[in-house]
Formats: sequence, C-alpha cells, structure tokens
Amino acid sequence: MLKSYHHYPELNRVPVIDVPITGTNMSECVDFITHNIDNLHGEYICVSNAHTSVMAHDDPSYWSCQAESVMSVPDGKPLSVVGRKTVASMGRVTGPDLMREIFSISAQHGWSHYFYGNEQKNLEALKESLQEEYPGLEIAGMEPSVFRPLSDGEKRDLSRRIADSGADFAWIALGAPRQEVLMHELKGGPQPLMIGVGGAFNVLAGVVPEAPIWMQNLSLEWLYRLMQEPKRLFKRYLVTNTKFLFYQFTGAKRKEGK
Repeated sequence: MLKSYHHYPELNRVPVIDVPITGTNMSECVDFITHNIDNLHGEYICVSNAHTSVMAHDDPSYWSCQAESVMSVPDGKPLSVVGRKTVASMGRVTGPDLMREIFSISAQHGWSHYFYGNEQKNLEALKESLQEEYPGLEIAGMEPSVFRPLSDGEKRDLSRRIADSGADFAWIALGAPRQEVLMHELKGGPQPLMIGVGGAFNVLAGVVPEAPIWMQNLSLEWLYRLMQEPKRLFKRYLVTNTKFLFYQFTGAKRKEGK
C-alpha cells in the first residue's frame, strides 16, 4: 500500500498499474467528504478509470495530477478489482453515482453546487433534471467550457467566480485529461472542493444513456459506450484496455519524470 495523503492518514493509496488509487468505496468516500468538506477548499478529487490510469502510467505530469489529488477514487471496476487484493473493502465510486449520493444529502447539509464544463444546452438540461430529481438542491452557478486551453488569467478568474458563488462543491466536466490537469493547476486556490466527473453531466441530464447495471457489474461499461460511439472510441478502448492488461500482468513500471 502506498503512502497516505499527507493531511488525511485514513486515505491510503493502492498501486494500480503503478498509479496511486485511493482504497475506498462509495459509502466511505461520501462519509469522508461529509466530515471534511469545510476543510477541503482548494482540493480536488479524481474519478479514475483504466483509461486515466494508463495515461498516468505513461505520462509523468499526468501521474502527478492523479497522485496529488486528495482522492483518486476507483470509477472503473478493473481498478477496484485489482485494489481489493490490498484493500478488501475497495469498491467502485462512479462519477454519476457520486453526484447522486452527494445531491441526495445536500439539502440536509445546506450544500450548494457549481457546475463547470460541457455545453450550455446540456447544462440547461442538467439543471432541469436536477431540479426535478432533487427538489431544493441549491445550484450556485453553471458555466460551459470554452473548449480551448485557458490562459493563466482565465484560470484565476474561473477559480474566483466559483469561490464567489459560495458553492461547497465544484463539479468539473471537461473529460480526461483536461479536467484533472485544470484541477491540479487550481489546487490550493479559493474555490471549493473540485470533483472531475467527465461525462456525468450528460448522464444525469438524460442526454446520454447509462449502461445497464448488469453491464456495469460485469465491467462492460466500456463496451456499452463503444456501442454508442464506435468511431470515436474504438481506437481508444483497443489501446487502453490492451495496455492496462499488459501493465497489470507484467508489472511494468511507469515512466518517471526527470
């Protein structure tokens, strides 16, 4: 088991293809956030899967984005399956389900939320869906991505806008690796806890269908997504899944920066 996150000794990391993934499950993750949210301003959580782990294995700078989060939770079932060899209770913490869990208890805690990323029309669909599903959920702000790299000044302005909104959570949906890189760059800023959730906005908005539970339980979400977008995802999944299996079974060490 790898070293704990320095501020929170209970957050032990498990090496999955030499990438430090937090040995947690959904209930433990939500419990940690609930008890520490007031102290997590400027921190971020990565929702990690096989694809992000392979990228981190191959890219030292992206490895740092995963390693320096307060948590990098096992979204992908392969990560939790590998991790259970070290932490028996390790289980999946998917982006959409983490959002649902947090939203379901937000009213009782008085938490509010800022949403950054995606397109305006999808954010509007998300807002409508959340207001229907979670009456009383406080939305502090919603802001679409500009779909280009932000300047340093724009990053500072974004951090300040989120902070000024008074939100307790900032949900970042830019997709990997952009969202993890941005959160890493904003780490230590005035904004609240950031959580990178990739395509979860579209799932909760009903824009993109979610894989059936039986496929999720069999680690076949990648296949479901591939069926939805074969042209875009075929090469990615072919390369990612092959590399993940190769790294796992050969014990190949990650690339390290100078």
